[in-house]
Amino acid sequence: MAASGSGEFNVRPTDAQTVTAGDGVGAFRTVCDPSHMNNDDAILFPNQPGKSHLHVYFGNTLADASSTYESLRSSGNSTCFGGIANRSAYWVPAVLDKQGEPIQPAQSHFYYKSGYFGVSASQINKIPDGLRMIAGNAKATGPQNTEHVHWGCWNQYIGNLDSIPDSKCQVGDFIKMGIDFPQCWDGKNLDSADHKSHVVYPVDNACPSTHPVAIPTITMNILYSVPPDGDTSGWRLSSDTYGTDQPGGYSMHADWFDGWDPEIKETWTDSCVKQGIDCHSNLLGDGREMF
Repeated sequence: MAASGSGEFNVRPTDAQTVTAGDGVGAFRTVCDPSHMNNDDAILFPNQPGKSHLHVYFGNTLADASSTYESLRSSGNSTCFGGIANRSAYWVPAVLDKQGEPIQPAQSHFYYKSGYFGVSASQINKIPDGLRMIAGNAKATGPQNTEHVHWGCWNQYIGNLDSIPDSKCQVGDFIKMGIDFPQCWDGKNLDSADHKSHVVYPVDNACPSTHPVAIPTITMNILYSVPPDGDTSGWRLSSDTYGTDQPGGYSMHADWFDGWDPEIKETWTDSCVKQGIDCHSNLLGDGREMF
């Protein structure tokens, strides 16, 4: 892997047009190539290199165990559209084939939306600088809540599955790892002891009083090519610690560590997500685009 990314601020004027979202959900989307793999986790095991299972990283090319908000913002190229306009670090457990070898993702799409959980677009606030969080359960040995953590096919709908699809996605399609992050922030803490308690999912279509600040829902869609024979049996996650007699993928989770340029983040929040505008992929909603 080891993608070099871009060290330039890749934002420019564009004639491409946004549209009013028909479903009222404001959306900004971007694409980031996979950059590198390591056994680090700057959120769960800060300054403890090699302590985690194998991760695949997207975004900041220097993300490792010692990463902080300051280091992400000031160093490293980015494999995302926009270059160093988005030095955020995104990482997920590696998918391993039946021989235990890591599989390189074919594509990855990252969404920032007002959400489908009842929070209106007008209530959205900019994600606070330096926020970091984990979604999903790396220790899961059985099915998780597939409303927020699920597997599926990219081009054909087979439902939200709790494990890696085995021979369900067609050759030429992609197996999708989909993770939704919590949308409601407590308004105070950029992290918490369990790296989850400072953010929660909406309750009864609203952010609860304990976490009153609505932020965009971040969704990671990591895609893996279906092999030529269509056989994905034996595929597992590097974080799966349970027996091979069970399906792989129960321990799906993801980490997100903010490294956005604050002005760019505020622009797509205010011009796209908060306005109920569909900015497609990489349009900022103000006549500029990331490239």
